[in-house]
Amino acid sequence: MNTSIPSPAAARILIVEDEAKIAALLADYLQAAGHTTEVLGDGAQALERLRQSPPDLLVLDLMLPGLDGLSLCRELRQFSALPVLMISARVDELDRLLGLELGADDYLCKPFSPREAVARVKALLRRAQGRLPGLAVGGPPALEGGYAVDEAGQRLYWQGQLLPLTPLEFRLLRLLLRQPGRVFSRAQLLEQLHEDFRDVSDRVVDSHIKNIRRKLAQLTPPQEPLSAVYGVGYRLDL
Repeated sequence: MNTSIPSPAAARILIVEDEAKIAALLADYLQAAGHTTEVLGDGAQALERLRQSPPDLLVLDLMLPGLDGLSLCRELRQFSALPVLMISARVDELDRLLGLELGADDYLCKPFSPREAVARVKALLRRAQGRLPGLAVGGPPALEGGYAVDEAGQRLYWQGQLLPLTPLEFRLLRLLLRQPGRVFSRAQLLEQLHEDFRDVSDRVVDSHIKNIRRKLAQLTPPQEPLSAVYGVGYRLDL
């Protein structure tokens, strides 16, 4: 059987999955797509590897021994904006919502097609293109107030300092920067996050905005640039 699926670029992918058959299947398909893979079955061990030698993308199972996927993702987001594809056999909305709130960029529910998994990985790598080693795309960023947006590299800066945003956070803040002072509803922001209109709650938007605020607070002046408009949504003031 030919499992080859085109990919935007070769990447190093860490698969954290304790079901050996699923992990092997994912590794086979991702390798056929031109990537290199490493498989770990323990959450705590995976977190240590992510700190020491981060890959280009993480495929993360929700239920793991040692440290579960949600806890691992929470810890990861304290030091990395690495793209994360979360997978789980638990399909209720709460688990999917929590995965996204804690910083996962996309999710797959078991059972899933390995070709779909490769396609999701390809999409996440494309969004992160320029932020990954060996994938940088040159070009001057366009200045907007104190911010600079590098569209090709999917990077966003404040006064020359790189903001450590996840791909979804980048898309949200970029949208708000395009029309400063405009109030965007949660539905409009959710559409920006998930163009395929999958069934996630608008609470996901609140979580991502909270994360962006925290990261901005580490770099920007004391005033809060992101404002919540009660009953409507959010606005960015420059």
